[in-house]
Amino acid sequence: MKAMLLTGIDRMQMSDVPDPIIENDTDVLIKMATVGVCGSDVHYYVSGKIGSQVVQYPFTVGHEGAGVVEKIGLAVANVKPGDRIAIEPAVSCWQCDQCKAGRHHTCRKLKFLGCPGQIEGCLSEYIVMPQECCFKIKNSMTFEQAAISEPLAIGVYSVKRSIPMQDAKVAILGAGPIGLSVLLPARAQGADKIYVTDKIDDRIKIAKDAGADWTGNPDKQNIIEDILKEEPNGLDVIFECCGQQEAIDQAIELLKPGGKLMLIGIPAVDRISFIIDKMRRKEICVQNVRRQVNCVRDALDMIDDKSIDVDFMATHHFSFDKTKDAFDLVANYKDGVVKAMIDF
Repeated sequence: MKAMLLTGIDRMQMSDVPDPIIENDTDVLIKMATVGVCGSDVHYYVSGKIGSQVVQYPFTVGHEGAGVVEKIGLAVANVKPGDRIAIEPAVSCWQCDQCKAGRHHTCRKLKFLGCPGQIEGCLSEYIVMPQECCFKIKNSMTFEQAAISEPLAIGVYSVKRSIPMQDAKVAILGAGPIGLSVLLPARAQGADKIYVTDKIDDRIKIAKDAGADWTGNPDKQNIIEDILKEEPNGLDVIFECCGQQEAIDQAIELLKPGGKLMLIGIPAVDRISFIIDKMRRKEICVQNVRRQVNCVRDALDMIDDKSIDVDFMATHHFSFDKTKDAFDLVANYKDGVVKAMIDF
C-alpha cells in the first residue's frame, strides 16, 4: 500500500510499505477516507519532535481520521465490513492503574496514532486499530465531519474539565482548530461571554462567525486592557490553546481571583513559566489537558444532532499525493487555513 512518510525536517514522500494485517481477534482493518492535518503533525514535520517524542525517519504521522471497515477480527462486535467509522487515535492497555481508574487517556502503556515510537500514523491507505477505537457513524455524517470529531472531542473534554459554562465569562487564546473546538461546546453549553484572541485576522473572523462575542489580535491591540474594560472583575476561565508563553502571561492577568486556567496548547519549548506572585495571590487553578477521555461519542452526537456545526473548520482540501502541500500550508499559516483535509 501507499503511505506518506516523513523523511526529514520539512521532507515527506509517498512510499510503498507493507500492508497492515489483523493480528488480534479485536483488530479492525480500515480503508482510510479522510485525514485532517493537526498542529502536532506539523510539529513533527517542521522540527522532528514534540518534547521527548522524537521522530525516527522514515515515519508516518496523522491521527485525525475516518474511513471504512475493510475486515475484522474474530471477536469484533461493534463494527462490520462496510461500516463507515470515525477513529479514536489513542490505544490503551485497559489493565494499568490509570485505565482502571477511568483515565485511559493517561494509560501507562498508551500508544497513539502517528506518535514516534508508538504507532505509525493514518496517512496511509490502510491502518489496523482495535475495535474500541472504531466509532460507527451514520450515512448522513460526512467523513470530513467524522475526522474533525477528533479535535472536537478535545474541546468537549476541555470544557467538561473546566467549570460549568452556564453564564461563565470565558476567554480562548488561540483560534486554531483546538480553540474553535473549545468555542463550539462552550457556546452550546451557555457561556455568557466568550472572548477569543489570535494573531491571524482570518482566524479571528472565523471565530466571530462561529459565535465569539468579542475577538482581538494581541499583535495589534492590548488585549488585556481591552478585555478588562469589558470585564473589570476578570474572567472565570481561560482556555490557552496556542502553546505560547505570552498567552499564558495574558491569562494570569485576565483571570479573576479563583479563576481557572486550562492549558491545552502544546508549547514548542520544553519549559514555560508563570507570574507566580499574581497567580498565587489570585489563587488561580491550573488544569492541564491531555487529549480527551470518553468524549468521542459526545462529539459525534453533537455533530449528528446539529447542535454543533464543524463544517466551517475544513477550509482546504488536498488529494493524498499532495499531502506535503497541505503540511506546508498549515506550517506557514497561509491562505487563512484552519483545517487542511487529505482526501483519499
